[in-house]
Amino acid sequence: MAGDATAPDDYDLACAVDDLAGVIAVGEGGAQALVLADEPATSCYLPERRAFLRWLAADSEAGLKASAEAVLADPATEWVECGTWVSDGPAVLMDSAEAGSELDIEYPDGGLPAQAPVSLPAGRWRVRATHTKADEENWVGLVQILPTEPSSARTRLDSR
Repeated sequence: MAGDATAPDDYDLACAVDDLAGVIAVGEGGAQALVLADEPATSCYLPERRAFLRWLAADSEAGLKASAEAVLADPATEWVECGTWVSDGPAVLMDSAEAGSELDIEYPDGGLPAQAPVSLPAGRWRVRATHTKADEENWVGLVQILPTEPSSARTRLDSR
């Protein structure tokens, strides 16, 4: 345990996720975090697809993104259901080894922890994931979030 050895901390809980993704409770206020699990991988968020893209193997970023689009469009893609994530709005993609409260604190040698904004309305999200060999060069990891109530989520998005 990385915590105080009496109770698991947020990092311990993130490391305990066994599936391709999972949802854990963080902090003491009932908030939740979506964990992109399985293995460390360079990741980004594709807002138009509400999907996190994980670079498992690819010759180029363009090839990886094209393969991800093909996997997302393919109705035969096999997805693993990874739970429901309740979000209060915009999130941050970050390394679980960083404390969320310290994302804006500069390192002693300079620079800030790596992070990327995830523009997202508040809501309940169904989480599904896949690791797929898209073609000979590209292995794609995707974690997609889908509204659990399509009509209310669409209303929230259209009202912006």
